[in-house]
Amino acid sequence: MKYIKYILLFTTLCIKAQIPVLDTYNQVWTTQSANASESMPLGGGDIGMNVWVEKGDLYFYFSRSGTFDEHNTLLKLGRVKVSLAPNPFAGKEGFHQELKLKDGYVLVGQNDTKIKLWVDVFKPIIHVDLESKNPFKVTASYESWRYKNRDSKGKANNANSYKWAPQGEIVTFKDSISFENNGVQFYHRNREQTVFDVTVKQQKMESVKEQMLNPLANLTFGGFMTGDNLKSDGTYLGKYQDTDFKGFNLTSVKPSKKQSLEIYLNTNQSDFSVWNNGLKSLITSNKNTAKQAEKSTIKWWNNFWNRSFIYTQKNQSIEKDSVYQIGQNYQLFRYMLGCNAYGKYPTKFNGGLFTVDPVFTNPDLNFTPDFRNWGGGTMAAQNQRLVYHPMVKSGDFDMMKSQLDYYLTLQKNAELRSKVYWNHNGASFTEQLENFGLPNPTEYEWKRPSDYDAGMEYNAWLEYEWDTVFEFCQMMLQQKEYAGEDIQKYNSFIISCLRFFDEHYQYLAKQRGRKALDGNGHLILFPGSATETYKMTYNANSTISALTVITENLLNLSGKELSKEEQDYLKAFQKRIPPLNFNEIENHKLLAPAKSWERINNSEVPQLYPVYPWRIYGVGKPDLETALNTWKYDTDAIKFRSHIGWKQDNIFSARLGLTEEAKKYNLLKMANSERRFPAFWGPGYDWVPDHNWGGAGMIGMQEMLLQESNGKIYLFPAWPKDWNVHFKLHASQNTIIEAELENGITKIIKVIPQEREKDIINLLGISIEEKKKLN
Repeated sequence: MKYIKYILLFTTLCIKAQIPVLDTYNQVWTTQSANASESMPLGGGDIGMNVWVEKGDLYFYFSRSGTFDEHNTLLKLGRVKVSLAPNPFAGKEGFHQELKLKDGYVLVGQNDTKIKLWVDVFKPIIHVDLESKNPFKVTASYESWRYKNRDSKGKANNANSYKWAPQGEIVTFKDSISFENNGVQFYHRNREQTVFDVTVKQQKMESVKEQMLNPLANLTFGGFMTGDNLKSDGTYLGKYQDTDFKGFNLTSVKPSKKQSLEIYLNTNQSDFSVWNNGLKSLITSNKNTAKQAEKSTIKWWNNFWNRSFIYTQKNQSIEKDSVYQIGQNYQLFRYMLGCNAYGKYPTKFNGGLFTVDPVFTNPDLNFTPDFRNWGGGTMAAQNQRLVYHPMVKSGDFDMMKSQLDYYLTLQKNAELRSKVYWNHNGASFTEQLENFGLPNPTEYEWKRPSDYDAGMEYNAWLEYEWDTVFEFCQMMLQQKEYAGEDIQKYNSFIISCLRFFDEHYQYLAKQRGRKALDGNGHLILFPGSATETYKMTYNANSTISALTVITENLLNLSGKELSKEEQDYLKAFQKRIPPLNFNEIENHKLLAPAKSWERINNSEVPQLYPVYPWRIYGVGKPDLETALNTWKYDTDAIKFRSHIGWKQDNIFSARLGLTEEAKKYNLLKMANSERRFPAFWGPGYDWVPDHNWGGAGMIGMQEMLLQESNGKIYLFPAWPKDWNVHFKLHASQNTIIEAELENGITKIIKVIPQEREKDIINLLGISIEEKKKLN
């Protein structure tokens, strides 16, 4: 076959094309919204907002990373209502609300009045800037449903860590809210007893409790709402959707053509006085600095968009509107991820910072706006990974730190689990993990046999699912592989995770018999789990792939940084990893889920995990035929196929070079949601907006455009020839590639560094049979 080598063209055309195409993805609404479900996302740093105009008034919810209450509910910080007099939004004509992606703000306007809402990326401050040709008065109201204690009963507890098994009466305690210095101060301070204490006792970890990280103790979060021309003006009671609330008014001292509102936020694990002084310092530091902060924030967003993009353009193909949508929604979802770029905690898969009243997702769930299904402080690794994997090829390495460092902070707690329960080494991480490193208490199960292993979850879905941490180990290694970053702080963490499998499965083997290894000197990975789907497995392929790839990559990427003892251990451990398993259907060789298993519990497809995330198979890799057979003939893989939620068929098909199938599933995955904002997908299997839905969609599109193998960079491995696209993506070895495909012809490519140009191979229009011959 003929490989088409790209020519490096240094032109300004690709640079000029970026700005107008990005602007066309701005969301522009010319009518007001019916309710909060028709809101528009806005954010920055670690703050998320839902902005909408309803019945002539501006509203927004606002949230911040890490605001966990005593029960690990991720509490919103409140809702703000802004009313103007005279009211420019009283009529229907001329309304305009726009998300300005390039500069990262929302603009609302009508009748010569403009309201700009933006969030400081570098300080936790929300800005609302109002301007009109004629003087006007503002009433800005802080509205809180947590002005009183609220009992949490039934399904309402799905928002916290108790889920369907609360231990006694669960109360969401009221916040402290008061007028202070012509502003509104609001905060929640966790009571002494939290779900951390309950879980430690339940899981028999009290002997090491004082050594454990406790992220909920003394946690205080909240803020202060104020404006230069505003004064306190009383309170009122009201009801929005199904939730009663109390409002705290700030009104203009006098009419003015320009007015502003600021909300300062602070979160701290400390005495209240320390939190309060920190809030005051933040307010003081912002004096006369708003203009510079705005410039710095705009610059950050401009750099964010210049770093990476996938723009799909309307062409003459039959799917032209759908093709446009997938590019639009790729950008919109990446914007949502950028809103929590620097959160202390990772962006949650089940709504991120953009949840609204739950009745808009399910009318039977008439709970407060704090509700989201699958908890607040509970992290589900199989879901979280899909939120963060796409940040590698988009070059958003700075945004990955909150997820990777989250695991790093929990290393000691996970290692204590291994010592307390089994007296061996290694970090023991489970699939559904609390933000203090222990299994979710309800998934752990309260009604357990008294002699059941205290380190185990008594749970048919989650038992023996230890290996999901390795995808985050992979992302840690990719920080160096793709960006050349120093990852020494992650090396001991990765080794600890590997050591757990090594020591724990030898420990289990010795519980059953005399020998710790099988006859070939390999670990006996039983009982195990191939995702949540194949249970009680013997040598699951998903686990074997993870152990193989992580150990090899750690030695290759960090070998010089490891001690001789660490290197020797890893090389010895490599020899103990069992080989992958295969089966046969209709004389075709397939990847198996495991050597054996006892039952099927879910609908994930771990037999294709060697394809993704582990990339042992794929375009340019050996034995692509076996992976293709698994896609084509495995009856479970076929039965489970879908684009909903965390399903990965759009990724598998792209990785396998199956252009038609990748086209089908990525169009389905990245099509407009059913909501007004196109990237508010879900609930899928989780909640709205479904972030693992969007993350999986981003990954699929990236894999259609760019894959790597053995130092080669394959462009368009599964991209249809009649889809116009302009993209900029990151590859290994600090490589950035920008290319444009228009009407089947690649017109522009830019490669940094230039010497990697020689490694690029164009697969546009190449048949699957020719792709099989690439390795």
